[in-house]
Amino acid sequence: MLAHGFTQTGRVWGRMDDDLAADHQVVLVDMPGHADSSQVAATLSVGAGLLGEVGERAAYLGYSMGARFCLHLALARPELVERLVLISGTAGIEDPDERLARRISDAELAEELDPMGHRGSPPIPVESFVRRWLEGPMFAGIDDRANGFTERLRNTGPGLASSLRLAGTGTQEPLWESVGTLSMPVLIISGGDDEKFAAIGHRLVEAIGANATHQVVTGVGHAPHLQRPDQVARLVRAHLDQATSQ
Repeated sequence: MLAHGFTQTGRVWGRMDDDLAADHQVVLVDMPGHADSSQVAATLSVGAGLLGEVGERAAYLGYSMGARFCLHLALARPELVERLVLISGTAGIEDPDERLARRISDAELAEELDPMGHRGSPPIPVESFVRRWLEGPMFAGIDDRANGFTERLRNTGPGLASSLRLAGTGTQEPLWESVGTLSMPVLIISGGDDEKFAAIGHRLVEAIGANATHQVVTGVGHAPHLQRPDQVARLVRAHLDQATSQ
């Protein structure tokens, strides 16, 4: 089961999905608030439950936002998660003030996409919002062919806004004290140029324990699967094969 990141869709995996499909059954979904699931409004815990209903018992791979959904599922329904792969994921923001600031920031972005407080303000076009999102430093070095820009335009303003309001990083209660209960094999993948999430990945492995490993893809940022899909697919395949033999 592959769970994508914010503004992406189930079709934005930079060829990694096709690579893995050569020898695995790969299920792609549009996450709550995105593309064909634009009208599905769900918190992280509710969305994790929906993801588990579709995938049932499987290996779950999530990127960024999708990683947070997969982590919630692994903690709430560990019997469904045979193996877990988190790409540029986090167990949450611990500092309450920082978490509140992120909620406020996400709420402001959501208001641009789906104005609720100021009905007279027109929403920003999804194309403009996505282009600005991809111009951020986290996605530097990824061209339109790799970042799935056209596919991202299947999203809607209200759908993306609901994702920010209900499942943004600021809505996530810290899970750092809970991840040590994960017993399935866990692979953490980070981009070497994404220092923040590389550090988070290292900490996640320490918090989870001996069943977790951390792979850093050098020379890429927050979306290693879009910049180096073949390399990331090899890392995921090795993790799946190793887990199968245990």
